[in-house]
Amino acid sequence: MLPNMTSNLMQRQLTRRQILGMAALQTAATLGFTRVSLAAAQEAEPDAVEFTPAIVIGSGYGGAVAALRLGEAGIRTLVLEMGRLWNTSGPDGKVFCSTATPDRRSMWFRTRTEAPLATFLWLDVVNKDISPYPGVLDRVHYDHMSVYVGRGVGGGSLVNGGMAVTPLQSYFAEQFPTVDTAEMYRTYFPRARSMLGVNTVDPAWFESTEWYRFTRISRKHASNAGLKTTFVPNVYDFGYMQREAAGTATRSALAGEVIYGNNHGKRSLDQTYLASALGTGNVTIHTLERVKSISRAADGTYVLAVDRIDDTGTVVETKEYGCTYLFLGGGSVGTTELLVRARESGTLPALDAGVGTGWGTNGNVMLGRANHLWDTVGANQSTMPVMGIDDWANAANPVFAEIAPLPMGLEHWVSLYLAITKNPERASFSYDSATGAVKLGWSAAQSAVSVGMAKKLFDRINRANTTMYRYDLFGSGNKVFADDFTYHPLGGCVLGKATDDYGRVKGYSRLYVTDGSLVPGSIGVNPFVTITALAERTMARVLVEDTAP
Repeated sequence: MLPNMTSNLMQRQLTRRQILGMAALQTAATLGFTRVSLAAAQEAEPDAVEFTPAIVIGSGYGGAVAALRLGEAGIRTLVLEMGRLWNTSGPDGKVFCSTATPDRRSMWFRTRTEAPLATFLWLDVVNKDISPYPGVLDRVHYDHMSVYVGRGVGGGSLVNGGMAVTPLQSYFAEQFPTVDTAEMYRTYFPRARSMLGVNTVDPAWFESTEWYRFTRISRKHASNAGLKTTFVPNVYDFGYMQREAAGTATRSALAGEVIYGNNHGKRSLDQTYLASALGTGNVTIHTLERVKSISRAADGTYVLAVDRIDDTGTVVETKEYGCTYLFLGGGSVGTTELLVRARESGTLPALDAGVGTGWGTNGNVMLGRANHLWDTVGANQSTMPVMGIDDWANAANPVFAEIAPLPMGLEHWVSLYLAITKNPERASFSYDSATGAVKLGWSAAQSAVSVGMAKKLFDRINRANTTMYRYDLFGSGNKVFADDFTYHPLGGCVLGKATDDYGRVKGYSRLYVTDGSLVPGSIGVNPFVTITALAERTMARVLVEDTAP
């Protein structure tokens, strides 16, 4: 059975293209292919490609958009994904493991999980020992900062909380002064939301269900401080969630599943953009293939050196692919590292100096508050956030704070938040020629700016409610604010700086960026809808201007 392809998705109207694409994914899983294509579904044969007109690196939001629109245009396209296809069940009969009892499926070649919360009551009870495997979640470490990324067909859509938020129009215009904002909000944001399957929780059900008591408590505390809250949409199917609560559907969001994948309910990219892309018959996905380097041949085509790995991480084959059009959708970290390495090692020496700059964390800070005994948050909590504290209009201290779940199956009186602050700090990537490593120059002092902004907001909430912070959630040392990781890496190849205003990389023709590295370090909300909409805008322009015969 396809992951997440449960009754809720069968009940909504699927296009013929998506049904064909899902069949391709299912056939590939059944036969154990590392190559996924419509031909594989129809003929039970993997499609070996050495040269193809277009290659897309990565299958996250930007890569998925590029793959679909190229396929629709009739352009034969290869998608290279370093993670695996998450379509086969483990020993427990599920594709993804649970958050509470993680196993090797949880993390990318780790011997121990690395969840955002490190401890509870200062006890090391959150993370578990696991065996190395190409798991679905990775935590990429740099000095003073680590970045959470999804690994697999669908990228970050497999492991995020699904908050599908469109940024404030005025802030989008501030971040992208050369982009037609009206066109974005008239055309590309609606197109992205429609394709992603964005929906909203039923307000009446939200007010009555035990599964969102934790959110209602945080809303009350924010209101006591004179702060407003707002509902936020999601790509999790809330109709399905209501059936979970009623006991008529298999539980996923209501079974603690989220950071290591959802087995049901979530409209991840493998069911939307990527299923449609495969359904065109022009798109093939290769999994467990990691791009090492990019160069350009004398005829202007691009050459990619690629390692294919197995489930132990061993390189079992090294190969080269060629293409005329190259689209980078490897995420802020993946795309930026590839291009910085290409420029500094000399394989793409004409890349602009803006490549590797303008990187930020979207101001991410996580924190917890201790509630009074009478303010119970509930033993049962949905893993899908539906509300945020919106103080972004506060010019002196703009913050949007996601009211996050902490589903532990017991009453713990903790309110958890992911704060998004308007941190102006940015960092650059550098290349170490001795090791070939790309490093990030983010500092602890830059994180402290976000902490200061989050603290101002939550000090206000604590004062109004006579509550206090939790000191036991983020490891030893009584750490209150988790400022050493980000869920929202942005920048590195900023639109209009490292690229032109449509994601064309400066210095080279037919080379494009379609992912979060285009966003200049901050967007004020969860960024994947913005990334998707920008990619739609890029593809609409590129397919008209760059691929005509």
